[in-house]
Amino acid sequence: MTQPVGNTQRLQDLHQRGQQSPWLDNLRRGWITSGELDNWVASGIRGLTSNPAIFQKAIEGSEDYDPQFRQLIKDGIAVKQAYWDLVTSDIRGALKALAPVYQASNGIDGFVSVEVDPALARDTDRTTTDARSLHELINAPNLMVKIPGTVEGLPSIRTMIGEGRSINVTLIFSVSRYVEVMESYLAGLEDALASGLTDLSNIASVASFFISRTDTEVDRRLQEIGSEEALRLRGKAAVAQAQVAYQHFLTTFSGPRWQALSDKGAQVQRPLWASTSTKNPEYPDTLYVDELIGPNTVNTMPDNTIEAFMATGSVARTIDADPAAAQATLDSLAQIGIDLENVALVLEEEGVASFVKSFDELIASLTSKADSLM
Repeated sequence: MTQPVGNTQRLQDLHQRGQQSPWLDNLRRGWITSGELDNWVASGIRGLTSNPAIFQKAIEGSEDYDPQFRQLIKDGIAVKQAYWDLVTSDIRGALKALAPVYQASNGIDGFVSVEVDPALARDTDRTTTDARSLHELINAPNLMVKIPGTVEGLPSIRTMIGEGRSINVTLIFSVSRYVEVMESYLAGLEDALASGLTDLSNIASVASFFISRTDTEVDRRLQEIGSEEALRLRGKAAVAQAQVAYQHFLTTFSGPRWQALSDKGAQVQRPLWASTSTKNPEYPDTLYVDELIGPNTVNTMPDNTIEAFMATGSVARTIDADPAAAQATLDSLAQIGIDLENVALVLEEEGVASFVKSFDELIASLTSKADSLM
């Protein structure tokens, strides 16, 4: 059993002073069985996210799953179903570890997220069915099912919220799509009320806005432009876009429409900053944490980013320190030819394809392992 490395007080301060919830963007069987996940929670981690890439790395990189997998295959379980059994076992273990946080926070934090089959990202009906099935199978109040924030995913988000289910909307890359996601959430809450649900307090949602991948793609385009102004803007797009998105969050969750839902116990749909490990080694390890701190937000970080933050991070309200400057950065990017809507479309396609690839490769790996057991 290992302890998280660094100053755990920084994580406590991030929540208490920064009013941001630090979540862990990783999961593996050994963390659950060894108690390491419990140590992360004791250090200040308040939620957990997973995705197909995380499970591919965990299952292929460890023998911890072999005994359960061998038994499943011996019992005649198909490989794909065996995968979901492995995943749901991990998710249930994580849900148990985070349950005290869920209870102590009155349902604000303590959530664990699991993603629908990524191959369904363009299929509204099957995404809805898959999300409903995962909720009913795992059946825990602190479960969030992840639905991609694609055009096809938006109706599923509304339907699931309308049924009173908690949802993590993933793969958001643009401010315009983020606005659509918030609308789906509000409409879903209104649907829930219209269906007769009188207390909305048990419905929770986060909107996962991806950060570092935006800088990776924008920086590549800026490098191609090559002008002094273009090179000056490297490493600035992702933070500025998130800070502008936060202004839309503040606007959306205020006013008469929101108040009517809030009066029925509705929670705000918090923006969750995802993909917050820096991909460019020239950027500070904690860039996408330090610059995105503020009330009613979540930052889900891989363990190495959390440890970097505990070692060198700073806690200050930065998310809305200078909204005008953030908008000016986006305007400057547009003026030199960076189309952020196109960037978002490219990244959405890459994100979906990446998760499908991880899923397919893991199923192929498990199939080979199953064949060897025959």
